Amino acid sequence: MKRIPIGLSDFKHLIEEDFYYFDKTKFIDEIIQDGAQVKLFTRPRRFGKTLNMSMLKYFFDIKEAEKNKKLFKDLYIEKSEYFKEQGQYPTVFITMKDLKKNTWEECFFEMKVLLRELYEEFSFVQEKLSENEKVQYDKILSKAEDAEYGKSLKNLTNYLYRYYQKEVVVLIDEYDNPLIAANRKGYYKEAINFFRNFFSSTLKTNSYLKTGILTGI
Repeated sequence: MKRIPIGLSDFKHLIEEDFYYFDKTKFIDEIIQDGAQVKLFTRPRRFGKTLNMSMLKYFFDIKEAEKNKKLFKDLYIEKSEYFKEQGQYPTVFITMKDLKKNTWEECFFEMKVLLRELYEEFSFVQEKLSENEKVQYDKILSKAEDAEYGKSLKNLTNYLYRYYQKEVVVLIDEYDNPLIAANRKGYYKEAINFFRNFFSSTLKTNSYLKTGILTGI
């Protein structure tokens, strides 16, 4: 008997462990058909946003493309003309669900940890970087005070584009979480000054971007 995936938000785990899954892969069709380069989906909490973002990651990601292809067996998207897009793009998935802190200093520290983990995941791109770029990359890894945090995600899309020679898919889950916390805790000005640049540099006029998708409440 199949189990109900209560609290599960990882698409791969859900499929491989044979949980009940309501096929939402037509959503991938709609994402590809849509003409907007950047898309924002707002839904209430517990509405399956993270699971859908996880599904998109496994669909688009060029890493382990053949292995991930099996996850979509017998689902709607497998028969779609857009299934040719599976495994074609370097894909960055970042979630801000845990950036609910009491002060800006705590929030920024956790943001630096998040970026360090992201840069570690893609550390192989360093073989294509100049010496100066490697220095900047190492500053993110070491959480240095003078690292280019505001443009770190934009820079990563640049590095991935040069490594794969393909535009990058950027998935940002719960993008508004740190801003909601900042507004409630009284450090909204500091937070918006950082995140405005962080999001804008990545999602606006970024020639390395294939598509950007954000979720929030």
